[in-house]
Amino acid sequence: MIQYYGLIPAAGIGSRMGVDLPKQYLPIAGRPMIYHAVRAMATSPRITRVFVVLAAGDVWWDEYDWSAFDGKLQVLRCGGATRADSVTNGLAAMGADAQDWVLVHDAARPCLTGAMIASLIDAVGETEVGGLLAIPVADTLKRAHGQHVSATEPREGLWQAQTPQMFRHAMLLQALSLDHGFVHTDEASAIEALGHAPLLVAADSSNFKVTYPNDLTMARLMLAQERAEQ
Repeated sequence: MIQYYGLIPAAGIGSRMGVDLPKQYLPIAGRPMIYHAVRAMATSPRITRVFVVLAAGDVWWDEYDWSAFDGKLQVLRCGGATRADSVTNGLAAMGADAQDWVLVHDAARPCLTGAMIASLIDAVGETEVGGLLAIPVADTLKRAHGQHVSATEPREGLWQAQTPQMFRHAMLLQALSLDHGFVHTDEASAIEALGHAPLLVAADSSNFKVTYPNDLTMARLMLAQERAEQ
């Protein structure tokens, strides 16, 4: 039977946040940020196991209580220098079958919901390529030259990629292991480099990535409201 696995690369430090603590451990609603990503994955009945890829020298993970996810959560201390390296190492270490699905999710997207995961799995179905959550670009896009506008870019047909990004284990490992001459910023771009066209699955803006301090404030407000409504 084909399985669905979650994979969360979390070996980075998030330097754009301007803090000493790695971004994934910044507190949100009484928990480290990564906790919320893990919870969404681990509580999904569709996902068999969740793998978190940490840096070998990570000293923060063990400071927190992960017992709520016993039996479904596994830590892999094989993080690499880049996100692509961490995902590649995680794929190699997790031991899934070639046709199993892997849902790669950012540790810095704490507002993921079970409904979003189910929507992605249902939309991708049994296709061979896979797909990702994304939203159509709504804002006007400006190309810059220094601090000045050099051009306005048409936004028609443009989507903003999110995670999870869901691909077959063997295909994704193959795609990330090849040298395409550029650094992959997400898994879909590696699959595209093989000549495939991943499916875009419409999501919403609540599944944003925490990159700057204002994003952290917004995530705290959203998750505090969610907790208050429970």
